[in-house]
Amino acid sequence: MPTSNAIELRNISKFFGSVVANNKISLDVKKGEILSLLGENGSGKTTLMNMLSGIYFPDEGHIYVDGKEVTIRSPKDAFDLKIGMIHQHFKLIDIFTAAENIVLGLPGSLNLDIKQVAADVKVLVDKYGFKLDPDKKIYEMSVSEKQTVEIVKMLYRGANILILDEPTAVLTPSETEHLFDVLRNMKQDGKAIIIITHKLNEVLEISDRVSVLRKGEYIGTVNTCDTNELALTEMMVGKKVSLDIERPEPENMELRLEVKGLTCYNLEGVKALDDVSFSAYSGEILGIAGIAGSGQKELLESIAGLQKVSSGSVTYYDPKSGNEDELIGKTPLEIRELGVALSFVPEDRLGMGLVGSMGITDNIMLRSYRDGKSFLTNRKGPKKLSADIIRTLEVVAPDDETPVSKLSGGNVQKVLVGREIAAAPTVLMTAYAVRGLDINTSYTIYDLLNEQKKKGVAVVYVGEDLDVLIELCDRIMVLCGGKVSGIVDGRTATKEQIGLLMTSREKGE
Repeated sequence: MPTSNAIELRNISKFFGSVVANNKISLDVKKGEILSLLGENGSGKTTLMNMLSGIYFPDEGHIYVDGKEVTIRSPKDAFDLKIGMIHQHFKLIDIFTAAENIVLGLPGSLNLDIKQVAADVKVLVDKYGFKLDPDKKIYEMSVSEKQTVEIVKMLYRGANILILDEPTAVLTPSETEHLFDVLRNMKQDGKAIIIITHKLNEVLEISDRVSVLRKGEYIGTVNTCDTNELALTEMMVGKKVSLDIERPEPENMELRLEVKGLTCYNLEGVKALDDVSFSAYSGEILGIAGIAGSGQKELLESIAGLQKVSSGSVTYYDPKSGNEDELIGKTPLEIRELGVALSFVPEDRLGMGLVGSMGITDNIMLRSYRDGKSFLTNRKGPKKLSADIIRTLEVVAPDDETPVSKLSGGNVQKVLVGREIAAAPTVLMTAYAVRGLDINTSYTIYDLLNEQKKKGVAVVYVGEDLDVLIELCDRIMVLCGGKVSGIVDGRTATKEQIGLLMTSREKGE
């Protein structure tokens, strides 16, 4: 008998040693629907989807596809069942074209007709409304185009069930809207689509139903039309959470950083920053917006002494000594000792800032071991700080000695951000501080940033969510192609205004 369900999960469990990642989870995904999967960091969302895509194998339970019980032991088994997962980090070869990446790994004759492949890809692109040139090289593409290649790659392989992990994390508002239009077209074609996301406004806009996990347990599924952000947040967290971001008025503003004509080149020799100038003041949060790759990373690293600068100056106004210090030419350690701290959360969280094989306390000691009076380090302070971070940010870890590589991505991020904020700087630069974090922890981070602001810290916040930038920041500087395209008031700016500046190369005020 035909079924309307594309997937049925029954009592699925997954254990990693003593850790229960998923505990007897049962849920359905219908054909021709978009299901959002919500949950806090460490709630088991990605683990559950990794079992569908063949990366993990369930320890208990049953999976049904089109009403038939199946066994998925590898990604190949998932492909054979027409299940495809698009991960946050793309798996593409930069020097190949879109068409070459899409056909890579498929069986066929040695004499590949790449023109025919490109023509077949073009048919798929036109059918669903994608924007993609099959002959374009990956290294020439924007983040949105690369994501399109990954999705089309799954469709080319015949996928009828698609899983997207945080698909809008690095997209502009206009790119997000276009992606949603494409997903709606795929839904109309009968595809079953699962989206893992933390953005509740997008959940309400695009999905038909929402399933919620909490601490590895299935909480429930609701129709999107029957719920709202507050109700979903309460399901995720298990208690009422305020979704209002505090924005106190700046007080006693004093100049802390003055950047003039900053220009630098990336490792490929391409100009990453082009004559960037701005000021940051104590007691305010300066937001920085821009499409991914617009120079945000290079800007913060230049100020922190991690990026070689071709020209320009960065002046730090020391509130303690009253001195004006030029940061260009100083080492990162010298800059940090002045009170300028950089908390940068990269895509590879363990590749920068934390050592995966070390525990939370030991990673915190990376910032304080120089304070020791002998070759023996004092663990008392860092141990107390790690306990505070675990409690405040609700880090899910067996203990503070557990290697951070064993934690979920979101919990690794909590440790990194918590450590930098705890350093009590006079200038705090934070990039992508809430990337991939659940809504409860995200709002805790916003509160911590506002606490720093009230203490007179100059906060520079690089973010991806325009709604948050507008609610949290006092001023917002927009970068486009390494240039400043405008600086706007956070209290009066609109998403449309910032979105236009993100794609405009004309320098504004």
